Amino acid sequence: MKMEELTKGDGYKVPAAHHPFMRLGLEKLSEFHDEIVDLEATLGDVVKLGGPDAEKKAGRLIKQLRAFEPSITMIGQIKSGKTSLVNAMVGRPDLLPADVNPWTSVVTSLHLNAPLPADAPTATFQFFSQGEWDHLVENGGRIGELSARAGADDELDKVREQIAEMREKTKLRLGRKFELLLGQKHNYAELNDDLVQRYVCMGDDFEDLDEEDQQGRFADITKSADLYLEAKAIPMPLCLRDTPGVNDTFMMREQITINALRDSRICVVVLSAHQALSSMDMGLIRLIANVKSREVIIFVNRIDELSNPAEQVPEIRDSILQTLADNNGPENPELIFGSAYWANIALAENLDDIVADSAAAMFNWAEASLSSETAGMETNELVWHLSGVPQLYRALAERVTEGPGAEILTASRKRALNLVGGVRASNSVVSMRLDGDGVNVMPHADLVAHLDKLEADNLKFLNDRLDIVFQQFGSRVDQSHKRFLDRALESLLQHLETNGEDEVWQYSPDGLRMLLRTSYQVMRRNVSSTCEQVFASASGDLADTYRTAFGVAVENFSITPPAAPEIPAPVSLGQTIALDLQTSWWKGWWKRRKGYRAFASGFYDLIEAETAPIVDELKVRQAADIRAMAEHELREFLAEQRGFLTDISDKSNLSVDDLEDIFGITAQQERDELFDFIFEELSAGPAEAEGTA
Repeated sequence: MKMEELTKGDGYKVPAAHHPFMRLGLEKLSEFHDEIVDLEATLGDVVKLGGPDAEKKAGRLIKQLRAFEPSITMIGQIKSGKTSLVNAMVGRPDLLPADVNPWTSVVTSLHLNAPLPADAPTATFQFFSQGEWDHLVENGGRIGELSARAGADDELDKVREQIAEMREKTKLRLGRKFELLLGQKHNYAELNDDLVQRYVCMGDDFEDLDEEDQQGRFADITKSADLYLEAKAIPMPLCLRDTPGVNDTFMMREQITINALRDSRICVVVLSAHQALSSMDMGLIRLIANVKSREVIIFVNRIDELSNPAEQVPEIRDSILQTLADNNGPENPELIFGSAYWANIALAENLDDIVADSAAAMFNWAEASLSSETAGMETNELVWHLSGVPQLYRALAERVTEGPGAEILTASRKRALNLVGGVRASNSVVSMRLDGDGVNVMPHADLVAHLDKLEADNLKFLNDRLDIVFQQFGSRVDQSHKRFLDRALESLLQHLETNGEDEVWQYSPDGLRMLLRTSYQVMRRNVSSTCEQVFASASGDLADTYRTAFGVAVENFSITPPAAPEIPAPVSLGQTIALDLQTSWWKGWWKRRKGYRAFASGFYDLIEAETAPIVDELKVRQAADIRAMAEHELREFLAEQRGFLTDISDKSNLSVDDLEDIFGITAQQERDELFDFIFEELSAGPAEAEGTA
C-alpha cells in the first residue's frame, strides 16, 4: 500500500441501520436544516437580480452553509461504553471496536452526511509523526517528563520499560515498514468495519494472519481516523469525535483529548453507571470544568447492568452532582441516563438476543420512566426510547441550534444582507445608466487605493486594540501564576513547621486554574467588545465609500458588520500537573527531600516548570490563534466588500447594451419590489419570517 494513495477498502460496504424511530430527538435539527434551505432559496432570488457576479458570491455563501458541520466531542471513562454509544448513534453497531487496547490513542472523527467531491476518500488514517513517537519513547510522554523533572528515577524507569515493551511489539508487528509509516497517511475510497478495526483496535495473534487482514495491525501508531458516512436519520452534516479515555499510563490520551475538545463546542461525557464519578475521574472533571456548562452533557451509560435502575438512578445522579460541586466541575450540567446496549439491541432484527438480567433492568426502568407519550410505540421504538439516545440527541440538537447553528445563520444572513446591499447599489448605478443619466464615479485606480488604505487602517486599529487586550491579559495571568506559587510555597513552609517532614503535604492547583480561567473570561469579553467596535467602524467606512465613490442614495442601504469570532474554551487548563497526582509518585518525591530549604526550592522549581507551559499556552498560542481569527474575519469582510465596490466601478464603464445583457430583470419597479421583499426576509429572524409568510 502506497502512502497518500487512494485505495479501495477490502470487502463489502456495511450499510447503516435506518429506522424511523432513529429520528426521535432530532426535530430541532430538522427545523434548522429547513432554515438553511430557506436561506439558500433567498440567495437564489438575489442571483436572479444580480447576474453572474452575484451568483458567484451567493454560490460561495451557499457552499459554506452546506459545509457547516458542527462537531461534538465524546470523552469518558475507559470501559464506560462510549464507543458502543457512538456506534448506536450512527446506526452502525459494529463500526468502531469497543474493546480497544489500553495503548490505543486514536481520535476517530465520524463525519456524518458531509458533502464530498466524487474522488474524495471516505476513510483517512493519520499516523503519529517521528517527533511525536520519539517524544513518547525517549521522554516517556507527559508522565516521563514529570518524573524526570521531579527526579523520580524509579517511576521513570518503569515508564521506560513499558514503552520499550510496546515499541518492540510494534516493530515486530510492522517490521521494516515501521519507521517509514510514521508521519504517513492512508486513504481509502470505500469504508467497511473490518478496515476500521485494522487501524483503531488491538488484536493479539498476528503470526497466522495475512498481512493485509491483521486486525489492529496499525493501532499503536495511528493518531487519528476520519470516516465519512451517511446517516439518513440525521437531517444535516454532523461530526462525532470519539476520543480515547483520559487516564492512560503516559498521559498521551489526555493531550489528544484536549486537542479534540479545542475543535468542538459541545462535549458529551460518558460515565458508567457502576463507576459514576470517582477520584480516578478528576482528570475528566478538570477538562470539562473549562468548557461552558451549557455545552457539557453527561450521559450515564450501562444502566442495563444495574439491578434496580428505578431506585439507583436518582442516587447516582445525586452522587455525580455532589462530586462535580465538590471539585469545581460545571454547574447544573444536563444528565441523561441510558444504555448503549439497549440502543444497539433496538437496531437489531431480533430483540430476543437481549441478556436476561438486562431485560429485567429494562422492565424496571420502563415502569419508572415511561409516560403516556410512549403508549403507541412499537417494541423496537420503545427500547430505543429507553436507551436514552433520543434524549441525548434532543440535548445535542438544542445546543447545536442555539450555539454554532444560530451563529452561522446570523453570520450568513448578515453576509446575504451585504450582498443584497451591494447588488442594489450596483443596480441603482445601472438603472441610472439605462435611463440615460450621467453617473459620476470615483476613478477605478483611486477606488483601489482608497480601499487599500481603508483595509490597512482598520487592520491596524484592530491589532492596536488587541495588543492592549492581550497585554492586560498577560499581566493578569503572570500575577495569578506568581500569587499561586507564593501561596503554595507559604502553605508548604507552614506545613513543615507544624508537622515536620514525615507527614506528606498536599495542595490543590485548582485555585490557579480558577484564577487563570477568570482572566481568560475577562480577555474573551474584551476581545469580543474590541471586534464589535472595529468591525462596526469598518462597516461605517465602507458605507461612506459607497456614497463618495458613486453618489447613489439607495433605500435600506447599510453595511452589516460581521459578528465577533467565537473564542474557544481554555481546555488546556485541564491538563494534569504534578500537584494533581496525590499518589505514591508524590510521596516518593516527598521522601527524597531532606531539609526545609530542599523542600522549598525543589517544590518551587517543579511547580513553576509544570505550570509554565499552561501559562504560555494561554498567553502565547491561544492569544495568537484568537488574533488570527479576528484578523481573518475582518479581512474576509473587507475582501467581500471590495468585490462589490469594484464590480460597481466596472459596471459604470460598460456600454448600455452590455448592461442589458448582464441583468435579466430590467424593470426598475419590479427590481425594487423584489429587493424590498428580500431585505425584509433577511432582516427578520426565523420566527418573524414565518409570521410574515
